[in-house]
Amino acid sequence: MAKSRFIYTCNQCGYESSKWNGKCPSCGAWNSFEEEISESRASSRGSTATGNAVMDLSDKILELENIGVDDDVRYDTGVGELNRVLGGGLVKGSLVLLGGEPGIGKSTILLQICQFLGKEHSVLYVSGEESARQIKLRAQRLGVDTENLYILTATDAEAVADTIVQCAPDIAIIDSIQTMSISSISSSPGSLTQVRECTNLFMHTAKNQEIPVIIVGHVNKDGAIAGPKVMEHIVDAVLYFEGERHQSYRLLRAVKNRFGSTNEIGVFEMIDKGLREVENPSQMLLSGRPLDVSGTCVACVMEGTRPILAEVQALASKTSYSVPRRMVTGFDFNRLHIIIAVLEKRLGIHLNTLDVYLNIVGGFRLDEPAGDLPVAMALYSGIMDKQINRSLVAFGEIGLGGEIRSVSHIVQRVKEAERMGFEVCIVPKQSLSGINPNDYTIKIIGASSLAEAFRQI
Repeated sequence: MAKSRFIYTCNQCGYESSKWNGKCPSCGAWNSFEEEISESRASSRGSTATGNAVMDLSDKILELENIGVDDDVRYDTGVGELNRVLGGGLVKGSLVLLGGEPGIGKSTILLQICQFLGKEHSVLYVSGEESARQIKLRAQRLGVDTENLYILTATDAEAVADTIVQCAPDIAIIDSIQTMSISSISSSPGSLTQVRECTNLFMHTAKNQEIPVIIVGHVNKDGAIAGPKVMEHIVDAVLYFEGERHQSYRLLRAVKNRFGSTNEIGVFEMIDKGLREVENPSQMLLSGRPLDVSGTCVACVMEGTRPILAEVQALASKTSYSVPRRMVTGFDFNRLHIIIAVLEKRLGIHLNTLDVYLNIVGGFRLDEPAGDLPVAMALYSGIMDKQINRSLVAFGEIGLGGEIRSVSHIVQRVKEAERMGFEVCIVPKQSLSGINPNDYTIKIIGASSLAEAFRQI
């Protein structure tokens, strides 16, 4: 019996099956299987099985010490926050994927960096969604008038790749990958096969021509970049734009980066002239803090090499339900339940009749364990209706025994709190061994347990 020429692939996780399934057994997505021809997969297998000669690539093997590296291997984008996330700039020959919700600012920031890059380099902007006139109108609004920016409106990926090879621009931008298609593939643009093959095509073009290529990717309803995860494996860097639509601030985060750290973030503010860098995120996140209000505490967390101060707000009110509500914004939901359990078990603070609401101001997210202590202090302040000194900042990880465990980068955190004008800093007692309190004007208090930290309120 002849094997089927078709396979079915999940457009969410890339799982392959010989038959169609309503639900993906790998990721659980419904109606996500798409049909594609399996001939390319069969032909890509080892040619020794068909008896054909194998190409000898031994002459292309290079010794690591003999591979030359230019000193100038990165392009300065002119946006310091973007350079920080990329690891210092745009690497030659790299393929960067920029994702985010519609209207978050992906095309805006790309046009803005074209203005700076166009001073010394040629930039080819390929758009499959907008006409050249629409791009011109947006460029005028953003003040982009460089002579080295070239616009191409096309959706044929092979033609675009050939154009990049022939024109040899210094930088190429593809907006967006979901509009690109290869004519020899029967599936529609944006499908699993088209996205994967188009990304592969641009990857080979970028590597062979040493031209950095930035591709824009849409996100699905779950917030992930539309298309299979294999697309994220192909590219060199994956950048996500985060932020609420009704807020002006945007966070640029690196999910993957082969040429730098994935812990760095960039902070931007959306204004009428485009995106503006926020060089002092702590001041932005702390602006508008309420005075003489219980349930607020300032946390200091590390985003890569950058310490950032953020305000934690907690509200506890009597519940009208049989099961109290727990609502969280910007903090891990399960982590909040652990902190509540520690407060009840170790300190006797019962919250089984109280609704708890927790919010990190400014759309920021506390993913670091050092945010445990300020969350617990904000909860305690809200429950007891005790005001925390507005010049106090805290950070530390909470253990299940109610102890406060040490965290890293103690010096950078304390310096940031001192720079922002705070007077008291509560830190894990174990971390005091790595710092001399006499070297700082800020008062540093070490706490080994939650009970000790709460005495400072």
